[in-house]
Amino acid sequence: MLEDMAHVLAFIPDLLFGSRVQAALLAAGHEIELVSDADAVADRLADKDVLVVDLTDERLRGVELVESLSAKGLPGGVRTLGFYSHVDVEARVSAERAGFDLVQSQAARGIGRSSI
Repeated sequence: MLEDMAHVLAFIPDLLFGSRVQAALLAAGHEIELVSDADAVADRLADKDVLVVDLTDERLRGVELVESLSAKGLPGGVRTLGFYSHVDVEARVSAERAGFDLVQSQAARGIGRSSI
């Protein structure tokens, strides 16, 4: 998904998973900013290339967040990547319907390495 250096905003409140994603992106040469508050996403998205959203916690309402941002108009060229639990098919389907550019299981091979 990311071939050149990208500026990534990651809405991943889970510290363990967030640190794995951060390490993988940094190792691949990307810049990443982690946020744990949905309200901060819109404020910090303007200069980013990619928005990564944790879909594993329904209370975070990641699908609704991206739908809302898309309705308002995502900044030009921002791509969206959602991570879901491998057992939560409904989260994957909802994210795909919401228009995420890529929806990936957290358990996918390569998470935590430099292949994001």
